Amino acid sequence: MLSTKASCNSHGQDSSYFLGLQVYEKNPFDETVNPTGIVQMGLAENQLSFDLVESWLRKNPDSMGLKKDGESVFRELALFQDYHGLASFKNELVEYMAQIRGNKVKFDPNNLVLAAGATSANETLIFCLADPGEAILLPTPYYPGFDRDLKWRTGVEIVPVHCLSSNGFRITMSALEDAYQRAQKLNLKVKGVLITNPSNPLGTTMTRDELNHLITFAMARNIHVISDEVFSGTVFDSPGFISIIEAAMDRNLEKKDVWSRIHIIYSLSKDLGLPGFRVGMIYSSNKTVVSAATKMSSFGLVSSQTQYLLSNMLANKKFTSKYMKKNQKRLKKRKEMLVSGLKKSGIGYLKGNAGLFCWVDMRHLLSSNTFEAETELWKKILFEVGLNISPGASCHCTEPGWFRVCFANMSQATLRIAVRRIKDFVDRSSCGGGIGKISYQQNMSSLSRNLHGSMVRKLTSSDRDEQEHADGTQSNIPFGGFTKKVETCKRV
Repeated sequence: MLSTKASCNSHGQDSSYFLGLQVYEKNPFDETVNPTGIVQMGLAENQLSFDLVESWLRKNPDSMGLKKDGESVFRELALFQDYHGLASFKNELVEYMAQIRGNKVKFDPNNLVLAAGATSANETLIFCLADPGEAILLPTPYYPGFDRDLKWRTGVEIVPVHCLSSNGFRITMSALEDAYQRAQKLNLKVKGVLITNPSNPLGTTMTRDELNHLITFAMARNIHVISDEVFSGTVFDSPGFISIIEAAMDRNLEKKDVWSRIHIIYSLSKDLGLPGFRVGMIYSSNKTVVSAATKMSSFGLVSSQTQYLLSNMLANKKFTSKYMKKNQKRLKKRKEMLVSGLKKSGIGYLKGNAGLFCWVDMRHLLSSNTFEAETELWKKILFEVGLNISPGASCHCTEPGWFRVCFANMSQATLRIAVRRIKDFVDRSSCGGGIGKISYQQNMSSLSRNLHGSMVRKLTSSDRDEQEHADGTQSNIPFGGFTKKVETCKRV
């Protein structure tokens, strides 16, 4: 009696990434109320600089009170606003984007489309660029939510561009060509390549060579380049951030056809730590894309009150400059705290310079070099150690044993507890400690134990199977879990 979309299981909710979030919600850590609970290290939120935002709000009560020069603008904001957005907000937004990029590039507010967060912005852009059954190339490992954001409602397929640890998971021309050829063999028309820069989950910025590879590849194949740059303001160490727009400008491509096929996704969720405000955007020089995306944005608008408040905040250049500098210093310090703990535990990691997470190497803790072993390790860390981290399989990593560990969504004291739990676990593992011998598990609620069984069963048919076939050689599961018949709802 329901639609195929409503009854199918293609949302991606069975990924270990989402399952971990669900388990955490049933048993969240609290230093006082629930000290044996699960510490959330699977959510890329930036809570390190709330005090700076709160200080600005206290000093600017008119913005919070929806006033201008002491006079209420409530009625003006309460009435219907068209989907183009407030001009004042878009003007401040493009200036803020330029400020983050060192004013090396300038953005035209007429090329900006507002959306209710980066999730909405990414989906809207995919709707504009590709039809159901067509494909987008996506370097691995990638943000697990893309399986939902890019595929679920659009019907577009994701073809992984396999990147390897041997070169720090960097994008190469050969990897791009290999992914394109695999798509061709399956009669999938490739419409574009999407990257996250800085990378989620790697926590690294792309090199100029990588960006040039992408641009050259897009020009040769006549496809689009989408650069998700939502973490651009979190770069806390060298090398600095290079936007795809800057790389294209350095090659004097403004008058070339490829210029209209380069698009940027951005939001204020990560840099300003405001995911609940739901502010995202698409930036494109393609007038047709901007027009279509603007019309589609009526399904996910940013409230006028939010736009008004943030336009005033972003207009304060002294504040934004101070915020960026302090926030980046805090991110660096917190990352160093996590890394120091990992080193003491004998755990490696990919050297990063951005983001709210660390790409952690736990391959030496696996019982075997398989994704089954990765799943077992993830289960131990989640249910016994009490840490929710995201396994590489959920990010479509082709090598088992890597995990994304977030560090900016908790207090310093909580991170210390998490680091201590990791060290205790590694020490016990080295001494032969196993399942059932860890005191934390004895304190787990019966609900969490029940979740353990049911969610692991779900995982068996999602992440693990996808990674077993990630090379695209199986005819029934060519690219990590999707079938070619997009008109059906079957996902393996």
